[in-house]
Amino acid sequence: MHYIIMDLEWNNTYARRIKGFINEVIEVGAVMLDENLEYVDEFSRIVRSQIGKKLRGNVKRLTHITNDEVRHGEPFTKVMSEFKAWIGDEENVVLTWGDGDIRVLIENYRYLNGLQILPFLTNYMDIQRYFQIKKEIPKSKQIGLFAAAELVGVDAEDFAHHRALDDSIMTAECMRRVFDKNDFFDHIVVCDDAFYQKLQYKPHAIGNINHPLVDKSLLSFTCDKCGTKGEQLTDWRYGNQFFRANFHCPVCDYDVRVAVRFKKYFDRLETKKNVSIISNEKVKKGAD
Repeated sequence: MHYIIMDLEWNNTYARRIKGFINEVIEVGAVMLDENLEYVDEFSRIVRSQIGKKLRGNVKRLTHITNDEVRHGEPFTKVMSEFKAWIGDEENVVLTWGDGDIRVLIENYRYLNGLQILPFLTNYMDIQRYFQIKKEIPKSKQIGLFAAAELVGVDAEDFAHHRALDDSIMTAECMRRVFDKNDFFDHIVVCDDAFYQKLQYKPHAIGNINHPLVDKSLLSFTCDKCGTKGEQLTDWRYGNQFFRANFHCPVCDYDVRVAVRFKKYFDRLETKKNVSIISNEKVKKGAD
C-alpha cells in the first residue's frame, strides 16, 4: 500500500466554452509514502495554462509562480499522464487536505479531456477531515493546513507557502502525527459512482420556509436567561442563506435577532442557528 499525498495550485479564470469561470490547475505536487509512512518519492510539475492567459495577481503573490513559468509548463494531459505513471500499479490511496483539489481536478479533466472520472483514482481520503476527527475539531471550524501543522508541532516556516509539493510534504507530516491504524482505514473511500455523485453534488441553502426539510421547531426563540418563550416581532425573511426574524423576551425585556440556516449536502442536512441581542430602539413590533 502506498499513500499518495497530493496538492494543487490553480488559477481562477474565465472559460469561453462554458461561459463561466473555472479553476485551472497550474501546479501539481505529491509525495509518496509506504505502508510504514516512510518517504518513497515525490512528484512536482508546473502545468501550462490552456484556458487563462494570465495569472491573477493574488495567485502570483501567494504562490510566487510567474506567467512565464506557466507558459513553459507541460500541458495538463501530459502532466496527469506522468502522474498516473508515477503512482504505478501498486495498491494506493490518494489523500488531499480537504476535497477541493479533487473537485478541481474533476473540473479540469471534464473541460480539457472530456472525462468525468479521474483515471488514477481508486481509493481516496480527505486527510483534513480525518485530522479534525482525531483532534476533536468540529466540522463547522475547518482548520487550514498551516494552523494544523502548528497544532501538531510541525514548523510551517520550513516549507514554501502555497506551493504544491511543499504543501504535500507538510500534509504528510500532519498525517504522521495523527495516524492511528485502529481507525485510519475506516475513512478511506472507494472511488465508485456514488463517490463522484457526492463530489459533484452542489451543497445549497434552502430558501423556501415551507420546504419539508425545514425544521419549524428551530424557527423560534427561548430566552436562555429565564426560559420564557419569546414573542415574535417580525415575519421570517430569507437572505444570504439565512431565515431571520426578531423576537422579544417579555420577562427580561430585551430583543434578539434569530438567524437560522438549513444547508443541504449530498448525504446530510446541516443546520445553524445564531441569536444576537439588538437594542430596543432598533426594533419595533411588526418591522424588521
